[in-house]
Amino acid sequence: MQEVVKSLGENDVMVILDNHVTEPGWCCGNTDGNGFFDDQFFNPNEWILGLTKMATLFKEVTAVVGISLRNELRGSKQNVNDWYMVKGAEAVHAANSDVLVILSGLNFDTDLSFIQKQPVRLTFEGKLVFEVHRYGFTDGQAWVDGNPNQVCGKVIDNVKGTSSFLLGQGWPLFLSEFGGDLRGTNVNDNRYLNCFMALVAELDLDWAYWTLVGSYYFREGVIGMEEFYGVLTWDWNQVRSVSFLNRITALQLPFRGPGIIEGNSHKLIFHPLTGLCVISKSELNTLTLGACSDSDGWEYTSHKTLLLVDNSNLCIHAEREKKPATLSMTCSDPNSKWKMISDSNMHLSSKLSDGSNVCLDVDDNNIIVTNTCKCLSKDNKCDPASQWFKLVDGGRRSISTTSTISISNSSNFLWKPLSIT
Repeated sequence: MQEVVKSLGENDVMVILDNHVTEPGWCCGNTDGNGFFDDQFFNPNEWILGLTKMATLFKEVTAVVGISLRNELRGSKQNVNDWYMVKGAEAVHAANSDVLVILSGLNFDTDLSFIQKQPVRLTFEGKLVFEVHRYGFTDGQAWVDGNPNQVCGKVIDNVKGTSSFLLGQGWPLFLSEFGGDLRGTNVNDNRYLNCFMALVAELDLDWAYWTLVGSYYFREGVIGMEEFYGVLTWDWNQVRSVSFLNRITALQLPFRGPGIIEGNSHKLIFHPLTGLCVISKSELNTLTLGACSDSDGWEYTSHKTLLLVDNSNLCIHAEREKKPATLSMTCSDPNSKWKMISDSNMHLSSKLSDGSNVCLDVDDNNIIVTNTCKCLSKDNKCDPASQWFKLVDGGRRSISTTSTISISNSSNFLWKPLSIT
């Protein structure tokens, strides 16, 4: 393991050591004996000794930037009172004062809500980080069985109540696992990713994608099992889904920070289905999708208009159904006003002169058009993703936008720049 970390450091890869499981095996289950303190394979004293050993072993190894105290706490013994991993955190800090200390939540690392009532108290400051996980299967088959707008709204409300509130309190929150089936045939995962990528952009979360690997030497009794969540194909020689890799590249851009903001902050209009943002083609008076790093800035006014920041006389205007949206100077017209509607809060809807409502949409050429709003009812068969847009706080920053893949295995999380061709 030391040789692996050394090699990663020599290649400018940052490493987070993750105390994943005690009894080696595929993770995770409620009854696997690894879920919570005093489970069959989870002795608290042994756990502290292990954390101390790893923190000591990698002291002054600059590639190791953090230690996650325990992955996905779970099972019948989990409880809030015993969750506060103070002894483990203090042991890591005593052995290695340079690394970040990362705490995961209950219920497979989906719930940190209890910290609102009882904050974590430690002897050190400035290096405590919280982590959260989320997948499509976290909510069972809700994305297939329910209306995508309604499920998206419920999931976003749940995340904000159980973890992302920490951002408002000034704490770092790390989305250390999210992902989905990249074959494109899993409806549950497809809908979840369309919704969740919008939330990641809105909150400007740091994240690690599960997973890079295309296959395993040995998993759950199977030699060479393929990993369909993997960015790479089974033989690790190709990217499984170039389109998805391009989508998550957009999330590497720090929409709000760190970095130096050049000029005033503004809104980006993010399209999670593609990972692109709305860009104006002023010479053509039309709008299209393009890289968020090149995106126009928009101001969403109290009058519900979307003004172009570089030219506040121009706003987005709905012409007619099935026609391109345009840039217009008639910003007081009803069809230049855009309300965020539906439970997902991602439909931008405007009223035409004939009284009908339309929503922003995207055609096959990535041109922004207006169409009848999709899936606003309880229908679970339709897919509104082409009409989902998220207004994201942003600013032009002098930063690198090199594509980065987060790599994860059963013991650590790793990051490395990856060129996309």
